Amino acid sequence: MKAIILARVSTEEQMNEGQSIPAQLTRAREYAKKKGFIIQNEYQFDESSTKDQRSKFEQVIEEIKKSKEKTALIVETVDRLQRSFKESVLLDEFRKQGKLEIHFIRENLVIHRDSNSSEIQRWDLAVFVAKSFVLQISDNVKRTYALKIRKGEWLSKAPVGYKNILDENGNKDITIDPTRAHFIVKIFEMYATGNYSMRKIRDEMEKMRLKSNTKNPKPLSISRIERALKNSFYYGTMRIKNKLYPHKYQPLISKELFDRAQQVRAGYHKKPFKYASKPFIFRGMIKCIDCGCTITPEKHKSYTYYSCTNHKRIHKKKTYVREEELLKPVNEILKNIKLSDNQIQEITEDLKKSNEAKNKFHKQSLATLRKEYDLIENRISAMWDLRLDDSSITKDMFDKKLKEYKERQAELEAEMTRYTDADENYYITANTVLNLAKKAYEIFKSSEVNEKRQLLNFLLQNCKLQGKKLLFELKTPFDTVLLANKCSDLGG
Repeated sequence: MKAIILARVSTEEQMNEGQSIPAQLTRAREYAKKKGFIIQNEYQFDESSTKDQRSKFEQVIEEIKKSKEKTALIVETVDRLQRSFKESVLLDEFRKQGKLEIHFIRENLVIHRDSNSSEIQRWDLAVFVAKSFVLQISDNVKRTYALKIRKGEWLSKAPVGYKNILDENGNKDITIDPTRAHFIVKIFEMYATGNYSMRKIRDEMEKMRLKSNTKNPKPLSISRIERALKNSFYYGTMRIKNKLYPHKYQPLISKELFDRAQQVRAGYHKKPFKYASKPFIFRGMIKCIDCGCTITPEKHKSYTYYSCTNHKRIHKKKTYVREEELLKPVNEILKNIKLSDNQIQEITEDLKKSNEAKNKFHKQSLATLRKEYDLIENRISAMWDLRLDDSSITKDMFDKKLKEYKERQAELEAEMTRYTDADENYYITANTVLNLAKKAYEIFKSSEVNEKRQLLNFLLQNCKLQGKKLLFELKTPFDTVLLANKCSDLGG
């Protein structure tokens, strides 16, 4: 009789328990030789029997189905072949047709067309035990995953900017990847300005030699850039089955930067810029005061003109404005944003004084937020212990309260991040303001188009076109700098 040998392991642990595939094959071959079988084929795989689609198992079934003579299927034990009764139906049908004999070596059990009820019952009982084992493993896995999520542990491959490691106890963990993390921060910072498309960012990252953390590292594609920009993991929360949970790892960016990037992305989805690949100073920055539509640029010969898209069909006739005309009020403002060395010295002294009070307030605020965060963490831990000891606390009750606690912790983390970012941005903004205030117009005039756009994004807000007149507001603190300069001119 011809025979098919099937050898399978599901886990690494089974490899270490004498159930490795080579060991199973050796025993099965010896068994076939003893029985006088001719080995037709051997199937070996480490495919989990809990998967819905066991492709190699289906290959075995297909071979038995096509065979015109009886086949002996040799396996180490019942749970190496099957762990559900739905597979028994297929195998039993072949058995009844006289096409299949199943030889279970360890159980010393042979199932064939003439098997008695006792043998069939032994087979069914073995399948039942195997199925129960699978369900138990599944429950344990779910509990383990739930505990890991509650502890803020990531369950999958680390996103770019982080890397998978083994901790000091040999457990799987992830940590910041020092070779890639700063690139992810740069991606968010570039995109949040609104001056870079994903394609442009992809090109820039390729120049900087950023590659994926895979077995075969490759430059990040546009789709990978997009996935990174949508990944909340970078500011401190992980998405699992469309739910957000705070994680324990160090964030790479602030929630504020992430939100700014999402706003830019949402804007691109609503109305993609037609001229995104061409550099225009005011592209996407100005709205029509009458209809709220975007003012878009177009090139005619050597001049750039701006006009309303008229998407809402309010205007009967398009009005075109030269870029030079739009720049005139901007240039006037930039010329006036100029402080003397004495004024800069006064501002610097004021900043130093206010910094002392700011530091004290900053530390007190962070301590208060951290105290509340730790209190909630203790409550979660106590609630989990109570859930294990008291069956009256249902899973739904626990999950509902846990969700409330985790949401509040996420809010606290975001607030702590805002305080920290504000502390850092305090110095960055002060330094930028003082440097820009010295020679704003000269810097703007000598800059390239993309640099001019960044400066205007930094300086201006609420830009609107009224007829051919550009209206705008200065962002704080540049409005204060302008006011201080005017007062100085008036002798105030």
